[in-house]
Amino acid sequence: MTEGESPSVPAQAAGSQRLAILLAMAMFVLVVDTSLMNVSISAVVRDLDTTVSGVQSAIALEALVSAAFILIGSKVGDLIGRKRAYVLGLLGYAVGALAMTLAQGLTAIIIFWAVVGGIGASLLLPAMQSLIHGNFEGAAQVKAYALVGAAAAIAAAVGPLLGGFITTYLSWRVGFLLEILIIAIVLSGIKLVRDAPYTGPREVDLVGAVLSVLGMGGIVLGILVWQEGGESVAALLAVGAIAMAALVFWLTRRKRQGKPTLLDPDLFKSKHFRLGITQQTLQQIALGGTMIALPIYLQMVLEYNALLSGLSIAPLSLSMFGMALLAGRRAGTRRPSSIIRLGFALLTVGMLLLLPIVPRADSGWWLLVPLLIAGSGLGLLVSQLNNYTLAPISEERVSEAAGVNSAGGSFGLSFGLAFAGAIMLATLSVTFTDMAEHSTVLPPAEQQQVAQALEDDAELMSNTQLEEQLKGQPEQIQDEIIRINTDARPLALQVALLVPILASLVGLANSFRMVRLPDVKPSGSVEGMALG
Repeated sequence: MTEGESPSVPAQAAGSQRLAILLAMAMFVLVVDTSLMNVSISAVVRDLDTTVSGVQSAIALEALVSAAFILIGSKVGDLIGRKRAYVLGLLGYAVGALAMTLAQGLTAIIIFWAVVGGIGASLLLPAMQSLIHGNFEGAAQVKAYALVGAAAAIAAAVGPLLGGFITTYLSWRVGFLLEILIIAIVLSGIKLVRDAPYTGPREVDLVGAVLSVLGMGGIVLGILVWQEGGESVAALLAVGAIAMAALVFWLTRRKRQGKPTLLDPDLFKSKHFRLGITQQTLQQIALGGTMIALPIYLQMVLEYNALLSGLSIAPLSLSMFGMALLAGRRAGTRRPSSIIRLGFALLTVGMLLLLPIVPRADSGWWLLVPLLIAGSGLGLLVSQLNNYTLAPISEERVSEAAGVNSAGGSFGLSFGLAFAGAIMLATLSVTFTDMAEHSTVLPPAEQQQVAQALEDDAELMSNTQLEEQLKGQPEQIQDEIIRINTDARPLALQVALLVPILASLVGLANSFRMVRLPDVKPSGSVEGMALG
């Protein structure tokens, strides 16, 4: 090397370090975004004069759009360039954050934050993965994946606390404004990014793309429509199920014909990969169900503000973060499948402990031990599942496999959010009607009227708000309606918690099948991707 060339080495290293930090910042925004929404539900409902189920639907829809389009987003990145897809993804997320900053109604949130932001995430995630793979080599690549993975873990851990603090003492809009500023900083360093070339087939599998959207979208959209009391729920669910079955048939047939497919069905020939994707989906269903039910309970039943809600949920995210780091460093010779089994066991125990606690809890402190146990289980899963899933995949196919892995996780998250929320509100509706009709205090002529009023306001009315509405009514009637409202909500949360409990139980059963399979040693690049 000549003297004139020597300065380029540290300059290139410095550029790589800055790029890794910027990529980590982008991942931080992706993860913290949903946490901010979860702990701000009551504030958003109040400020926009909307409903809990409406905001909840937007949260689930954002995860759904990301899942439904992530495989397409990966292919779009192949066709237009991963760097361009990365920029478009960031801009999509910025549009969503800007909409949240300025929104005056739920429609803007659904269109720009959930749909446009979700599409942005579907472009950003696979592009980021490919760019890390193309801009870093060897130890630097592993460090870049580790930094991005750490950013995601930190965002998951501090997101509820950060979002709660900002929402309580400033405004939930400020949190999304800060997201825009971070994205602007990330985009300012775009010249550091070297595009990752794509050399595979450029033909687009349009039928596979449409079927993937209809399949995942139809199932979750059907649940969201049911949650809102809409019609054609069965038809939407049927469209989703039929489209998923048709997608499997289409991909297999197209593969036999030697034509390019949206994703390679041969990936699923590996038992490790199939089980890993299934477990990833189940883990995210459990997480999504928990992260939608508990914030609603804390804000609507215990009447916590965003900060107290964030503090109450923090044991789950902090223990998940801490256990993931600990397990990643000290797993040693322990089998990944055994650690995954322990993770699902702890998650199941933590969720089960919540059931008897919920009706008795008068503060977030009651949730501390169960959430620490469940969070530790999730941390063990986070530390192992990606490595386990991608280990049997060859180097040239690992990016595609990781995209499928991400799609499974995003679909599980959106399904958990939508289904747990829908079950919770449906239980409230049925319980209100039953309790009102069997009340010995309410006059028969008023029972149906009270049941309907409680059902309509179930999504957002705390006891304090209900007391304000009941002023002027006889004291006996007030007390009875408050009792019905008080007794129905813990039961609804208990039923909603059955979603993460069932998901964790199925995951625990699957983990025994995983233990019976031989271990597979992942390649270096797979280990790097798993960290991210």
